Amino acid sequence: MTDDALFRPYALGGITLANRIVMAPLTRNRAGDGFVPGELAATYYAQRASAGLIVSEATQISRQGQGYQDTPGIYTPAQVAGWRRVTDAVHAKGGRIFLQLWHVGRISHVDLQEGGAAPVAPSAIRAETKTFVNGGFADVSEPRALRLDEIPGIVADFRRAAANALEAGFDGVEVHGANGYLLDQFAKDGANRRADAYGGSVENRARLMIEVARAVAEEVGAERTGIRISPVSPANAITCSDPQSQFDYIVRELDRLGLVYLHVVEGATGGPRDVVPFDYGALRRAFRNTYLANNGLTLDLATSKLAADEADLFAFGRPFIANPDLVERLRTSAPLNPLDPSTLYGGGARGYTDYPALADAAV
Repeated sequence: MTDDALFRPYALGGITLANRIVMAPLTRNRAGDGFVPGELAATYYAQRASAGLIVSEATQISRQGQGYQDTPGIYTPAQVAGWRRVTDAVHAKGGRIFLQLWHVGRISHVDLQEGGAAPVAPSAIRAETKTFVNGGFADVSEPRALRLDEIPGIVADFRRAAANALEAGFDGVEVHGANGYLLDQFAKDGANRRADAYGGSVENRARLMIEVARAVAEEVGAERTGIRISPVSPANAITCSDPQSQFDYIVRELDRLGLVYLHVVEGATGGPRDVVPFDYGALRRAFRNTYLANNGLTLDLATSKLAADEADLFAFGRPFIANPDLVERLRTSAPLNPLDPSTLYGGGARGYTDYPALADAAV
């Protein structure tokens, strides 16, 4: 048995979480026609409702925001209705769930864009990475730079998507500002070579992320708005010459908005936590509300970080895929189910809703 501090209730804004264990957003590529989450998704998330908080898979705010095959949206009535089935199922099990709002920017492919259009980005710089499209992995397409007069429309799409999320029954939303997607592309100078109000200085490169966070918080309330950042992660071929100064500034500005939590990928997404020297404590000190730590966490590491007051909530990713009752397994030191990597992206129930819980194994 373990120390129970991680498993006690936690107040997050106006809601109470059953514990401090968070299910991280996990792309699974199983949305149906019209990019609508189906009944399998409702089952999948309900199985994992014992998490203190579920953050949904990344969900595109518009057709333009899509970067991978069969990922869900939150911009049509059918998508809202599909997500309502998911939130109803999670709430019926006593769970809490936020929707992650996503625009991929340059991490897309012409076959995913309406009319075969080029993906959009802060600058016309192609990322040296791949996306999942047409049943396999392919190089991302050459993007075009967003015009200055198009940027307010991006902010409006995030605002509208946040409103749709609450209509779908979510407890709140998380703005995806991490992992080399659009907001992260604007923030980091490896992808942003603009010479206007959205490029150049630390302040200018932070502008879009702050504008989006402000618009979403105005729409649904700061107490229902979180944001995810990844200061040093090289995910999707993103680079930044000054991550400490860039994200120290961003987090100070986010704190001014009163957002309910800051979700930080510490290190390289899905990789080493110490990939680049970075003072995460500075972000912790600059943000007065909940700090959610992510990346390569174990029970021991989460316990030690909580004891040292380095974070309030702790996100686990892939362990939740193979272990629908991960919280109970961690609490009781039970063994974990192994993950089947071949079923991560796309497909049906296999590797999605058929992983056994401890109760199933007992039977």
